[in-house]
Amino acid sequence: VVEWGDDVKAVSEDEAMVLVNHQATGDVCTLMMCLQDKGTVVRQMMWLMDHIFKYTNFGIVSLIHGDFFIRQGKAHRDQQLVLLKEHLEKYYRSRNRKWIVLFPEGGFLRKRRETSQAFAKKNNLPFLKHVTLPRLGATQVILKTLVAPQENGTPASGDTVIKESKSKGLQWVIDTTIAYPKGEPIDIQTWILGYRQPAVTHVHYRIFPVKDVPAEPEALTHWLYQRFIEKEDLLTHFYETGAFPPLQGQTKAISREMTLSNLWLVGIQSFAFLSGGMWYCIFQYFYHCLF
Repeated sequence: VVEWGDDVKAVSEDEAMVLVNHQATGDVCTLMMCLQDKGTVVRQMMWLMDHIFKYTNFGIVSLIHGDFFIRQGKAHRDQQLVLLKEHLEKYYRSRNRKWIVLFPEGGFLRKRRETSQAFAKKNNLPFLKHVTLPRLGATQVILKTLVAPQENGTPASGDTVIKESKSKGLQWVIDTTIAYPKGEPIDIQTWILGYRQPAVTHVHYRIFPVKDVPAEPEALTHWLYQRFIEKEDLLTHFYETGAFPPLQGQTKAISREMTLSNLWLVGIQSFAFLSGGMWYCIFQYFYHCLF
């Protein structure tokens, strides 16, 4: 993995919301790898992920960890946002969480691109190929619930869970863009089985103070759209040149190659095989008991 853009280590002990583009199940693996050397982030973060992952071997770990599984689709949207708010109020502070990670596109690029482009055409919005237009709901709930009073233009209210805590609330929004060579994303199966040739994954960060993020729904929607339009430009530049463009004020983009010990990687790989095998045995046991 090669990292670009702002250095997120500088804010690793502060509270942050991480917005990530979504291309495949391997995005989660990539982020987990990137964050291993970012202080205490990994053990103090909360994930928002599709509910289907609840029924996998690592879904059990996520349940214990206190992550939130969200159901997609219009029929569930309003109820899920209420459940998300309740989950944050119950677990985020009590478990000393600092970072929260979500994928605002609401699904994989290959599944949502056509629908997103049709929506953009209908509403005179930019035509995007490398990302899709993000959804507002979860982002708005997180900001409204976790941002300290008077930050982000949000007045003090009962919606925040800051009041019985010494926490300063969310202080940063980290806009994260994952790019795979030739635009070919890596899924979890490839991570585990390794049947593709090794490839370098590139991750770009931009850090925004939460006070600069608007609170009103219309303004927040525009702000969020702008982030994904910028992601489109970043990815277009990457696919054309093999590198991300320099940050504003820089003449040359600076990258940071990230390496982890082989022993750590072997340990993680072994755990993946063992937990997957155990989950399969449990499934077979209950299947035979029931049928």
